[in-house]
Amino acid sequence: MRAREDRTGLWRGTLLRGMLCLLVLVAGAALAQPAPADPGETRRLHELFDADWQWRMRTFPEWATFRGDHRYGDRLNDRSRQAENQAYAYARDRLARLRSIEPASLSSADRISYDILLANTLQWIEGEAHAGLRTQVVDAQEGLHLGFSELLRVSPAAREADARNVLARMAAFPRAVDQVIERLREGIAMGWVTFRPSMQRVLAQIDGQLNEDVTQSVLYEPFTRLGADLPEILRNQLSAEGQRALREQVYPAMSRLRSFIATEYLPRAPADGALGSYPGGAAAYDYLIRLRTTTDLPANAIHAIGQREVARLRAEMEAQMKLSGFEGDFAQFVKFLNSDPRFFHASAEALLAGYRDIAGRVDPELPKLFAELPRAQYGIRAIPAHLGAGRAEYYDSPAPDGTRPGWFNANTAALARRPIWGMETLFAHEAVPGHHLQIARAQELTNLPQFRRVTYYTAFIEGWALYAETLGDQLGLYKEPYSRFGHLQWQIFRAARLAVDTGIHAFGWTRAQAIDWMTERTDFARETVEAEVDRYYVWPGQALGYMIGELKIIELRDRARAALGERFDLRRFHMAVLDNGAVPLPVLERCVDDWIAAERARSLN
Repeated sequence: MRAREDRTGLWRGTLLRGMLCLLVLVAGAALAQPAPADPGETRRLHELFDADWQWRMRTFPEWATFRGDHRYGDRLNDRSRQAENQAYAYARDRLARLRSIEPASLSSADRISYDILLANTLQWIEGEAHAGLRTQVVDAQEGLHLGFSELLRVSPAAREADARNVLARMAAFPRAVDQVIERLREGIAMGWVTFRPSMQRVLAQIDGQLNEDVTQSVLYEPFTRLGADLPEILRNQLSAEGQRALREQVYPAMSRLRSFIATEYLPRAPADGALGSYPGGAAAYDYLIRLRTTTDLPANAIHAIGQREVARLRAEMEAQMKLSGFEGDFAQFVKFLNSDPRFFHASAEALLAGYRDIAGRVDPELPKLFAELPRAQYGIRAIPAHLGAGRAEYYDSPAPDGTRPGWFNANTAALARRPIWGMETLFAHEAVPGHHLQIARAQELTNLPQFRRVTYYTAFIEGWALYAETLGDQLGLYKEPYSRFGHLQWQIFRAARLAVDTGIHAFGWTRAQAIDWMTERTDFARETVEAEVDRYYVWPGQALGYMIGELKIIELRDRARAALGERFDLRRFHMAVLDNGAVPLPVLERCVDDWIAAERARSLN
């Protein structure tokens, strides 16, 4: 359901109100009126980009590992308040360095990169005011208790030096746990405790990793990848050291975190986690809306869009029911789709094989819609069992150096909640033409600065993935009413989020009210909706980016088609959307408008 976000938490895409206008004007002026660039200012800008990237790798070594940079593979992020304060000091210094460069003297491409980094820096500094948000460092969606196993899963382990890095990170894990507990205690003191249902799931997530036999724990995984060329005696030694590190360092620290949550944190966790119930929470939610949508849309406008789209999509779902020939009402149809054995795989292996079959049908059709495809490959695998049956599917990006493919992670733990008729649209979202195609393509845009190849804007990245679902017709998907119904049901699910997320955090909806409203309109299983609603509590505003982004891309495609008529080429339009990397929606709009102008000029030559 989502791509993996930038784990530093400092570069997640957004723009401030004033910067939205600035980026639109600057991007348009720069693209429409290219001027000679000043070599000195250009050099200073790229030196800043390079130095900033290196700072990021050093400061966030876990994130560096996910990016394929293993120079700091023996370290964990410093999660202390002191490190956070130092990072904000760095942000202010970066702002000063950016402002010392004259943007008017840059090329059009560099001007866009400059303004995006400037806007990100201002957003980062703005976030400093919302200290309570930053104390909520553990929940059922994210946190060290989940992130550590993910980190180990992508860490190299073939060489002895790699395995030694893993052992060093295991040795550093207890300190990281202490820092997390300290931040959670700060949250208690500030009145910012994560809401109860999510924290209850955390206990089970921890328990699922603490197998009595440490070699069966997901945390032992790197030691199953030791290089076959290592001497057997060395492999045995490293394996034994890994087991000892788990028993003596990782397990005790993880148990200490569990005990703190169960005895000190959870008893204080509120039953209502709406941001409006926290000190300064209303202002924090306004900030997060801008963060996630890269727009100035207020909560009430987003709420209304959600209500409108839910009504439209529900009518289309009912039309598909009639086309299927089903005799009965809508509720009976949904019950039939969610209970008839023909619509479900009997095993995890069959579910994964079903996704691989979809991949085999979709991949050959992609050149019809895209002028260029990424080189990076992708695979399909099951999510780790300890994440639980309620965990949504997700995508992990490939390593930029080609050492790791992208992965569509499918939940095989709840087969009764994974109907076959919903698999095609979910695959299109998470794999191709959704997250994998877009993210892998962005990583390969070597003409862009490194930070722009990995910048995460929820509205762009999730908006693209949701838009990608709508391309299923051209890819040979949704050929019968059941799978088309599944496509529409996923779409209505994302539309309902607009109303539910804002309802909870801006309009006083209770958890029960949100679950009832979403279940009645989407007809997803109540258990699935409960897990999703709980996600909106701990990830306020994140779910808003999906449909806001999709609607903008559809709007721009329709604008381009109307402007170009017979000259409109969908393949070229898609590259115009993708080939600037992830950008704020106002910048995307300006880039597409300039592409339309360029296409007109091209057709006249």
